[in-house]
This record gives sequence, C-alpha cells and structure tokens, in this order.
Amino acid sequence: MSLPSASVFVRCSCGHLHWGRYGAAGLLLVDPARGVLLQRRAWWVHHGRTWALPGGAIEAGETAVGAATREAFEEASVPAEAFRAVSASVVDHGDWSYTTVLALADGAEARVANTESAEVRWVDPDDVPGYPLHRDFAAAWPDLRDRVGRELVLVVDAANVVGSRPDGWWRDRHGAAERLRDRLAKLAEAGVPDPDDATVTWWPRIILVVEGQAKRVTSAAGVEVVAADTDGDSKIVEVVAQQTASVLVATADRELKRRVEALGASILGPGTLRRQLDEL
Repeated sequence: MSLPSASVFVRCSCGHLHWGRYGAAGLLLVDPARGVLLQRRAWWVHHGRTWALPGGAIEAGETAVGAATREAFEEASVPAEAFRAVSASVVDHGDWSYTTVLALADGAEARVANTESAEVRWVDPDDVPGYPLHRDFAAAWPDLRDRVGRELVLVVDAANVVGSRPDGWWRDRHGAAERLRDRLAKLAEAGVPDPDDATVTWWPRIILVVEGQAKRVTSAAGVEVVAADTDGDSKIVEVVAQQTASVLVATADRELKRRVEALGASILGPGTLRRQLDEL
C-alpha cells in the first residue's frame, strides 16, 4: 500500500471520508474477450466486501497513472507491461480527487496478491451494476461504461500542420516534419484533453501522414509515420477508413475535413494542436 504520509483519510467537502492525502487512483482494465477486471475488497478495509477497481492512495510525487499501475500490481498482480493506458477521468472534489485510468489488456492475468483483495474477477461490463459496488464506483460507473473499450487515434496532416506557421519550414520540409513528429511523441506520452469533457484525458495512438520531401521521415516512439505515395489527402482518408477507434484528424483543409467527417472522424484545428504542443 501507500507510504504513511499518503495513507490517511481526508474529510472531504462532500461530507465523506476519502482515502489518500494526495488523492487516489484506480485501474479500469478492459479485455475485449473477458470484460473488465473487478476487485472485491477484503472485509477489514474501508467499504469492505464491496466490488470496485484495483487502486489506492497516490503517494507524494507520484502521478495518478503511476499510482494506478502500482496498485494494480500490488493488489491483483497485473504487471505494467500487460496493458496500455488509453484514457483517464478525474472526479475532483477540490480538496480530494480520484482518477480512473482506463487501459486495454494484452492477455493480462490477475490474481489476489495481498490481503486487501478478497477476490478478483473478469466481469461483463453489462453485469457490473448487478454487483454490490463501492459507493463511489457505482456513481462513476455509468460514465465509465460509455468509455469501456474505446480508444482515440489522432491522425495528423503533416503538410497542413507544418504549413500553418510561417517559420521557414519550406526551406527544410523533411526537418520540419521530423520536428513535428518529435513533438507529437511528447504529446502521446502527456495525453490530450477530450474536446467535449474537461475531466477526461486520452493517450492516443498518433499517425502522422507525410508526403513530398517529408516522405522519408521514419516512425518514433508513440508516433507511426505513414507516407503518401502521391496524394496526402487521399492517404489520410484511407488511414481514417481503416480505424475502428474514435478518430481525431488534425487539419484545416476544408475538403479533407468534409471527407473524413463523412467517415465519422472529428476535427482538431492545427492551431489548437500547436497550442497543446507548445504547452509541453
């Protein structure tokens, strides 16, 4: 569990006691074939005998993702390499907050790993409300259920985004595309805010579509680079059509926007993307 400095109850302004001086976090692990991983809390812990997520107090200096990852291993023996975090949502009470990290499993196995867990079980998402749930998890579940199994793919129109700022990119289009790729790699790690819900952050799969003099740019950690043989817009439409996840396309090209929106994609303006990159 958490260090003593973090492992205290907080009397919250909502009128309830919450665990964790620095807030708390839990891991909502999703496996398409098995459902979501729930933990039945031991009888002696706070809200004992209820079902919720592996999780606990955030330690001093620890991120919410780090805490959720650590607690999932300590309580359910799920190693960090067995899943990929795709989003996080925060319930913030001002003086205390809880972060739910939603992750996709990659054949993860789980078992009771310490005395705080009485049982761990894969559960069909539609069956979750039928369990005796922890009070706060029960309240959060309807919103969480809507994001179970979802992930975000960010497709970036490299030529359009690079060309949106007159910084001399035309003298070295290959170098400009590489610099954009490297900044996008940082964004993949930091995450992007949900355009419709400020409490949600996504860690997207990023696909950078390049063309012309930038065609030899290679992929990097967190960013897949796809080269267009001729028409960059048509390659972007092709990439979008291949996705099964929610897709966000970074472009200002009107005709391209029309084409990808017809496929169900949403649009992120180059200016908005650049502001997010500048904040990293």
